[in-house]
Amino acid sequence: MNALEKKFLREIRKAGLCLEGDRVLVALSGGPDSMAMLALFSAVQPVLHLGIAVAHCNFQLRAAESDADEAFVVSHARALGLECHVERFDTRQQATLLKRSIEETARVLRYRYFERLQLELGYTAVATGHHISDNAETMLFNLFRGVSLPGLKGIRARNGRVIRPMLLISKRDISGYLKERAIAFRTDSSNLADDHDRNFIRNRIIPLIEERFKGKLMVSLQRLSEQAGELELFLELYFGRLIEQEPGLSLREGTLEVDALRRLSVFEQKEIFKRALMEMGAPVDAQGLQKLVDLLGTQPGRVVMAGRQVRVLWKGKKLCFLSGEE
Repeated sequence: MNALEKKFLREIRKAGLCLEGDRVLVALSGGPDSMAMLALFSAVQPVLHLGIAVAHCNFQLRAAESDADEAFVVSHARALGLECHVERFDTRQQATLLKRSIEETARVLRYRYFERLQLELGYTAVATGHHISDNAETMLFNLFRGVSLPGLKGIRARNGRVIRPMLLISKRDISGYLKERAIAFRTDSSNLADDHDRNFIRNRIIPLIEERFKGKLMVSLQRLSEQAGELELFLELYFGRLIEQEPGLSLREGTLEVDALRRLSVFEQKEIFKRALMEMGAPVDAQGLQKLVDLLGTQPGRVVMAGRQVRVLWKGKKLCFLSGEE
């Protein structure tokens, strides 16, 4: 194994992402990151005794280019003797039905498909090719959306059965590895345009910062990501205990008790509100949380909108969280 393959093996073992004998489903788009990941898994397979298969999603968003990606992935998997699962989606139609952006819809469809394959065929993990630059992009995207401090944790190495073993590998290392191993890959033309916010961050913002602060951005964001993840774990334990001790802070029957909320700090109030909104499946942003904090300084009878989906009414001694249908 070369240096990158050894690093890949170390990271898998250190984070406990795979155990010997696991059956790993590799999400393969055909792009450089996922193609490098498949090659890295193939390199460590004899050591970890893994079972490997491939899954590809054709979102049918780029006409012939999407079909060419699919054909490329199927051909490559066949050449390696790997089982290849392929699913086609009418992503635009699904986006209309789900009332979400194309990008978000594709993400939902992708992970639903992976979960179905795991349940039906017994794969122990799904591996995606997110690397250190993807984590930086996600953190900046979340920052511009106005998330709370724990929201800056970025991408986690494990989320349930989804693993991301390349999070500490740089784009430069991936490019060098592809060249060294002469690995072919496909280029997604939609990633080159700056229409989507993530593309703009990836193609314009990150290169500009790296040009000015050479060698500092990725290291600093990775450190912040780790610290935010540690903070999130602490907060989950803290608020779990707090809600156990004070039942009025739990969203039971769609309400929270005003007196219990008023005894908290502003930070604690926002975290309780955030958990209540997430429990209702509603989006959470800084502006909506501040509206709820401000509501506590008014009087009964007042109502605020926490985003477009949830109304919060101060009724008696309680805040009532009402969905759009109520």
